Amino acid sequence: MGLEKSPVFRRAIIPWYDRTPLCLILMAAMAGVFLFALAGIGVSLEAEPSRGVLWVPVVLLLLSATVMVSLFFRLLRRYLRRLPE
Repeated sequence: MGLEKSPVFRRAIIPWYDRTPLCLILMAAMAGVFLFALAGIGVSLEAEPSRGVLWVPVVLLLLSATVMVSLFFRLLRRYLRRLPE
């Protein structure tokens, strides 16, 4: 008895951490981190002693922006896949 092939008509199972609502929540959280990093950059530039640690909010800004862009393209690709051809 051979292995049965999976039917083509079944939808792919999306993991719980890749659901659209959770991606939107994560994107909103990353926007908050992005704004927090912008405020940190502003404070670091104003205060002379804290200019040595300016790299911390810059790295935080870049990482949160990377996650937001990644999630945006993931959601865009998912939306475009649902459109009729």
